[in-house]
Amino acid sequence: MTCSKIFSGDLPELTNEILQYFRNDFSTLHSCILVNRLWCRITIPLLWENPFSKKYPKNYHFIEIYFSKLNEDDKTKLNEYGIITELLFPSMNTLFNYPNFIQHLNTYEVCNRNSIETWSTNKMVSNFDNNFGFIFLSLIKIFIENEVNLYTFDFEIFCTFKYIGSDCFNSTLQLILQKPNFVCNIKNLNIYLGDYCDNNLSSSFIEESISKLINSQQNLKKICFNYKKYLKNLNIFNCLNTLKTIIFHEINLESLKINFNEAFEQQNVLESIHIINCYPLNSTFIQQIINLTKPFKLKSLFIDNYSTLQIETFKLLLQKTGNYLENIGFGLSRNNKHKRKLFKLVKIYCVKIKFLEIFGISRFNNQNIYSVLNLIKNVQQNLNYLSIIFY
Repeated sequence: MTCSKIFSGDLPELTNEILQYFRNDFSTLHSCILVNRLWCRITIPLLWENPFSKKYPKNYHFIEIYFSKLNEDDKTKLNEYGIITELLFPSMNTLFNYPNFIQHLNTYEVCNRNSIETWSTNKMVSNFDNNFGFIFLSLIKIFIENEVNLYTFDFEIFCTFKYIGSDCFNSTLQLILQKPNFVCNIKNLNIYLGDYCDNNLSSSFIEESISKLINSQQNLKKICFNYKKYLKNLNIFNCLNTLKTIIFHEINLESLKINFNEAFEQQNVLESIHIINCYPLNSTFIQQIINLTKPFKLKSLFIDNYSTLQIETFKLLLQKTGNYLENIGFGLSRNNKHKRKLFKLVKIYCVKIKFLEIFGISRFNNQNIYSVLNLIKNVQQNLNYLSIIFY
């Protein structure tokens, strides 16, 4: 009886919940479109929430459907670049406003050579290198004009800059900042600076733009900073009542000039902080954490190969955060005695470990191997994942 009601559309909420489980199973979702109107209305947004991320085999026809929503001025500009809009994407009377369904936008996935370039090659677009940036900018304008409500925004700065060039990158960034409704309600913001460098890209301009982007947020839940170069400022003060997760990945901590009291003491709903392969994880940085009066809910700590932790400082860090730590990993260290002390401290202060990563175990002496085994035994009640890397 219940099954028949689901297929007939009498239980739309339950049907919606069931179909959510197939959001990454594109073959099944395409079949669901044909069941009935209700299933179609539920399934179409799932298929279009992140089309640029779909792996091979990839259908690039969705790009043409997006471009069919261009205004006449932009179509004229594309014609000037040699892209004949009447042939490539003639006027379409679509059943849905497909651009409006996008939920996850990754700037690199939009501009990388596996999306726009492959589409242009298939359609024999001439002068591609000269109009690549404009095609990217046109897609962003389409999303903005169709009042997209993004859930996740991945801003891959240097990769995007490398593909579309300085002029188009600056125009895109300014357009996003001028249209705050486009990104003001995102829940997850991932900022990747990367390791690409260009004299035309000012670090101060990037820092200022990122600060404006973060300050425009109203419902941000998670933010990830992935900077292989330098992150000087951390401005999260506008998200005091919404931000639940902060991730630092490959950050140069020496360049991070922030006031920890201002950045973390005022966070009202923060649930987890993750420090992943940041460097150098030294006593100066750790002391700022120790000095905080509020709990520092460090859920993940992965120590890179370049951080030489002082045992006493690390002990103080674990005394403050060990009860929250669930994921921990150790980089390559040549000092066996030092490693053994680290393992002992984790064994004492971290009893909730769910993910443990040990790197370079082939260089361990017997005492360290026994220390690792004792650590595993001590956390086995909660341990879900164990990664042992031989190097």
